[in-house]
Amino acid sequence: MSKKIAFLFPGQGAQSVGMGKDLFDNYESAKSVYNTADNVLGKSITSLCFEGPEDALKQTVNTQPCIVTTSIAALEALKSELDIEPDYVAGHSLGEYCAIYTAGVMSLETTLKAIQKRADLMGQTKGGAMAAVLNSTEEVLKAGLEEGSKIGYVDVANYNSPAQVVITGDENAVKAAGDYILANGARRVVPLAVSGAFHSKFMENAGKEFESFVSSLDLSDASIPVITNVDASATTSSADFRVKMPRQIYSSVHWTQTIQKMVSDGVEIFVEIGPGKVLAGLNKKIAPEAKVFNVFDKESLESTISSLKEELALV
Repeated sequence: MSKKIAFLFPGQGAQSVGMGKDLFDNYESAKSVYNTADNVLGKSITSLCFEGPEDALKQTVNTQPCIVTTSIAALEALKSELDIEPDYVAGHSLGEYCAIYTAGVMSLETTLKAIQKRADLMGQTKGGAMAAVLNSTEEVLKAGLEEGSKIGYVDVANYNSPAQVVITGDENAVKAAGDYILANGARRVVPLAVSGAFHSKFMENAGKEFESFVSSLDLSDASIPVITNVDASATTSSADFRVKMPRQIYSSVHWTQTIQKMVSDGVEIFVEIGPGKVLAGLNKKIAPEAKVFNVFDKESLESTISSLKEELALV
């Protein structure tokens, strides 16, 4: 029986100036993705990715389409060099759009338009705060959220790994919750530099607006199960994606549960496709027994192809 494999795609925070340039220079398939993004979005995604400046790349309206373009370029470069289809796909927050693209739910043009609209709506939503909580027990986290809730709204934005969750909500409530959690044994609580409280009820209006946008998109059923952020369950129906895509903006990202679901379904190999190695780091905490490879430039792509051929006994 062959080993099961999943492709993973990173989210916001994975960006860096220069990302994807090596792929663009070496693979026609990657270059084509960047050129399409420039044309479809009417701005130079290529320049933003390759040259920055960093301040421009960090703006949500640019970060999201740039990461998605780079991740899809890396995917297409991989596919051009190795005939492989994953058993599952998943992406962290905005990375889910790359997973949806990989599964054939949306065309490249539709994916780019959808992520730009999502980025615009999320970028316009101001207010609130987010903080990463490292090495807290579930009991302390829960008590901390209750403590913060006495002041205002606070919730979990991301379940990133057993050792890391991100909390989100009213600035004072997030601070109160963080202070309580830190005082009761967490290793660190790190405020995040974000433009708004992502994956919280602050984003509900953005989600509702996105819902009407998504209703007109051309979506197909998925050819590969996508493990979705909102519920960590396998999704293939286009009707389900239409509901989950807007919900994802203001719902918690169940990333720990997503990886655990794939492992429980027999996935032994994960390939993180796109800038950085954030998800590989999280995987070591969630599923240390699984193998993780990365594709973000020519060298990592060649190394991953060599490893996959060995792991999957491909010739």
